[in-house]
Amino acid sequence: MGKILKIQNTPKQPLAVIAYETIVRKIICLEYQPSQHLEENQLVEDLGIGRTPIREALVRLHSEKMIESHPKRGVIVRPITLQKTKAMFESMKIMELGLVDIAINKDCSNFIKKMKASNKEIENAIVANDVFDLVEANHDFHMNFARCSQNEFLIRAIQDVRSEAKRLSYLSYANIIDPQQPLKSHYESVFQEHEQIIHCLMEKDENRLKGLIEQHIITFRQRIIVFMTS
Repeated sequence: MGKILKIQNTPKQPLAVIAYETIVRKIICLEYQPSQHLEENQLVEDLGIGRTPIREALVRLHSEKMIESHPKRGVIVRPITLQKTKAMFESMKIMELGLVDIAINKDCSNFIKKMKASNKEIENAIVANDVFDLVEANHDFHMNFARCSQNEFLIRAIQDVRSEAKRLSYLSYANIIDPQQPLKSHYESVFQEHEQIIHCLMEKDENRLKGLIEQHIITFRQRIIVFMTS
């Protein structure tokens, strides 16, 4: 897929923000590979930005667990391992099914509007054939779903899990994993499943909503496991 980096350096945007957003995109799109050493001099050259904004960006990325610091290796991109991936999917399933128990009894109308807007962005990304925008819109959809709980602790926990899932989402959306299913068909399937999730949430159909959420996660997990073990 084409265009990945779309950041514009405007006077209103601090350099530390530009550095952060650029590095995040490179990590999510796997231009900076898992376990890759990020040297400060190389980042300065790659981004054309000074050391201070880059250091500020790295502090933020470390707090968000996108990178790790090691005494002998310095800063590295957080590795993707089968063990961590398994733990992430276990957490995702427990939290998002539990989220349904809470959200089903809340007034979610505001967040449903935002879920619809996020899914429209997914549709736009599919038309534009833009994987990064697809990943971002998918993340927004699931975070707006999390906000239906109106529970700050649960939202924060899901944010951690869903942030971890971004690189895996990129792997899922950027690679032909099932030869029998073209990528465009997979994208459309995700879009339609989101539409069904919205409908069940609006109708307060708890059992079907839980079934959809669980199947949605299973499909994602299976694609990643096939990719990582092939």
